[in-house]
Amino acid sequence: MTTPYVPTPYKAPDELPDNAAFWQAAREGRLLVRHCTGCGKPHWYPRTLCPFCMGDTEWKTASGLGEIYSFSITRRAGPNPFCIAYVRLDEGVTMMTHIVDTDLDRVRIGQRVRVRFAPTDGDGSAPVPVFAPVEAA
Repeated sequence: MTTPYVPTPYKAPDELPDNAAFWQAAREGRLLVRHCTGCGKPHWYPRTLCPFCMGDTEWKTASGLGEIYSFSITRRAGPNPFCIAYVRLDEGVTMMTHIVDTDLDRVRIGQRVRVRFAPTDGDGSAPVPVFAPVEAA
């Protein structure tokens, strides 16, 4: 059995002063991750203070590569099935996201993935980061 991925529109993100750089980078096809200027640790979800030492943080461009840590495929009534996953980026942070552009029955823990940016339903709004298997990217 195969479960094809069918694109679904995403809600436009709330763009605020604290995350404006993140969404601008997404428009440029770059994934940003916050790093602490004190202890040097990266963290996700983005916040202005480091969750490890309460130091200041700065944005750094991530490679956009990682592997699936865990996932779930939701098959329900509605427009289509979808795969939600935790992806551990090569930079060390884990983010919740969708797996796209693949047969959902072929998704596996440990599978290498690469970031893509999916359009949103807002006029001129930033795209959201999603991930596809490296062989499909």
